[in-house]
Amino acid sequence: MSSLESGGVSAAPSRRLWLQVTAVCWFLVLLDGLDLFVYGATLPGVFKDKAFGLSPAVAGDIGSFNTFGMLLGALAAGVITDRIGRRKIILGGVLVFTLSAAVCGMAPDVSTFGAARFTAGIGLGVLLPTAISMVMEYAPAARKNIAVTFLMTAHQAGGAIAGAVAMNIVESLGWRSVYWFGAAPVVIAVPAIMFLLPESLTYLMASGRTERAQQVADRFGVSLAAYTPERDAQQRRGKVSELFTPALRSVTLLFWIASFGGLLLVYGVNTWLPTMMRAHGYNLGSAISFLLVINLGGIVGMLVAGRLADRFGPRRVTVIWFAATMIGIGLLAVHMPLWLTYVDVFLTGGFLFSAQTLIYASVGTYYLPSIRATSLGWVSGIGRFGAVFGPWLGGVLVAHELSNWGFTVFAVAALISAVMVALVRARPVGDPVASGAPVGATG
Repeated sequence: MSSLESGGVSAAPSRRLWLQVTAVCWFLVLLDGLDLFVYGATLPGVFKDKAFGLSPAVAGDIGSFNTFGMLLGALAAGVITDRIGRRKIILGGVLVFTLSAAVCGMAPDVSTFGAARFTAGIGLGVLLPTAISMVMEYAPAARKNIAVTFLMTAHQAGGAIAGAVAMNIVESLGWRSVYWFGAAPVVIAVPAIMFLLPESLTYLMASGRTERAQQVADRFGVSLAAYTPERDAQQRRGKVSELFTPALRSVTLLFWIASFGGLLLVYGVNTWLPTMMRAHGYNLGSAISFLLVINLGGIVGMLVAGRLADRFGPRRVTVIWFAATMIGIGLLAVHMPLWLTYVDVFLTGGFLFSAQTLIYASVGTYYLPSIRATSLGWVSGIGRFGAVFGPWLGGVLVAHELSNWGFTVFAVAALISAVMVALVRARPVGDPVASGAPVGATG
């Protein structure tokens, strides 16, 4: 492991470097969330556009195309970034999903729109696990869990912005305008990556580019020794087989199943919540507002979950969070007073999104740094099967006027994820293969 992972004070990364990497990645993940959640936010408006001709069933298919693209992007990122570096992959991902958003804004027909959402998914899938890996590398050893959950507040902030923008301009400017709004920040994102985001020092060292790594370390006044990779990192990085050693194979499968359920929830709920709530009797503005509220709850939940994970371990908190998500989603099927529904949606968002993020935090602290990006990419990528299934299933239920069943299905998914994470064994004390490194509290 790197000396940074050992938690030594003398090898701690500079505060400036940590904050700069986190700030840039936060902004990029905000754009990721905006582009992802804009689809669900605009669906009620798209359905009203009869000339465009989008049906609920096809909308579910397009939501699945998007998440299938994310699956491909995440799986590719998990291996490629450990070979060619993080920075290029991040830049490519941002360009792909922002330009695809522009295509959505001017799509002449449903087929073009669907193809653009699929392409956007590839870029979205590439960015997120890579940004998480970058932030975890530069964060202090005792703050890695809160670093990941703080980063993911950007995802929910993007969802909240998507809901707020849709509420205010869909009626007046049309649903296409929201996609143009999401594409515009690319003019800021590209320079931020080019000039403010350094390449991973651990990657540079592992790939033998020591001189370049030293230049980056000198620029930020950090000790290069703090990022020295494992002795055999160059030979082992990016190997999926490392996830299936005797010490890790059962844990890997449990994390994958949990991520399947968690991402089914995240993408199923974000795609269909406004539509399901409108079918529940709420008007268009109120239905979209639930997307804003659930993502605001997600921001608060991320910050709370991160602090608790650093103190008690991400695995324990993840189990509780998924159980609470199950209860919250189940209650949405009950017709409650409007104010109480808003409270339930807010709290559900606080648990739902951070529960999935804590799976990433758990994975990031469980595996060796040499395969951290690979493990994160694959747990995210396999989970995307749930992300593909969730929007499709929601579309089927809405098309058959069975929206209330959607709440039940999502609640069951939360229960399954809670059970899977609960079955993950504690890391054996002193086992470097299973534990990866003593990063923060164990899960």
